[in-house]
Amino acid sequence: MKYHILGNSELRISEITFGGMSLSEDYREAKPLIHQAIDQGINFFDTADLYQKGQNEEVIGKALHGIRSELIIATKVGNELDPSGDSWNWNPSKSYILKAVEKSLIRLKTDYIDLYQLHGGMIEDPIEETIEAFETLKKEGKIRYYGISSIRPNVIREYVKLSNISSVMMQYSLLDRRPEETCFDLLKSHQIGVLARGVLAQGILAGKSPKKYLTREVNEVQLINDAVNKVANDNKVTASTVAMKYVINHPAVSSIVAGIRNKQQLNDLLRSLQVKNLSLGEINHLRKVIEPNLYEVHR
Repeated sequence: MKYHILGNSELRISEITFGGMSLSEDYREAKPLIHQAIDQGINFFDTADLYQKGQNEEVIGKALHGIRSELIIATKVGNELDPSGDSWNWNPSKSYILKAVEKSLIRLKTDYIDLYQLHGGMIEDPIEETIEAFETLKKEGKIRYYGISSIRPNVIREYVKLSNISSVMMQYSLLDRRPEETCFDLLKSHQIGVLARGVLAQGILAGKSPKKYLTREVNEVQLINDAVNKVANDNKVTASTVAMKYVINHPAVSSIVAGIRNKQQLNDLLRSLQVKNLSLGEINHLRKVIEPNLYEVHR
């Protein structure tokens, strides 16, 4: 397993992040999967208070209890459960964040969170107030570092300008190269790490039938799939390996956030890391198959 320092932090995180969103709610199923990941070198676990109405944090916290100091935990905040428990409302206010962190700490069975992330964000938000909340929590020792989960360039620019974020979690794949336009250069120049999610584009880059994806028409998706499959065949690896290697190759990317449901997925993922990186020629070829897409809103 390779490790990278996350942005301007001192967090040395595994090249693969265990994304908790797909994790079973059954602790008896989740615990052995989590511990297998740890045994194979994964040390970074990402969850959110939104996932399974907090139960995801509880499962991960329970599974990591006793070895928590050896691992790195990230969670997210900003979606407030309404009184009925049926829906969430966006709430990036300081008062809510300071209240929500206490509940996450209890569920995670820890007295500090390594990386606390705003789970979204809009340019209309009270951004300075949100930043103040995170800075307060750092001073209190309840969080070590903070970041945002956002694909909006205008929001990302504001946090780069106004805050001390260590990371941005964002969608990135061969079918969604929007971050390459401006975000990656901006973040790298400010020593802010990227946590890449959605690298397999809903499984399309792992062998699922081509379909329209974002602004990509089916014929464009097919062109990318054909190119990925050729590189995969030439290297005797899977298509998903090629897709992941393309993402982790980018110098702005610190780790790939992978939703892991079962041991088969985990094993496939780990095998992908063991093969050699793509050559520069292969990377450039994949980039030239179709024009990169660009952000159309929130620019």
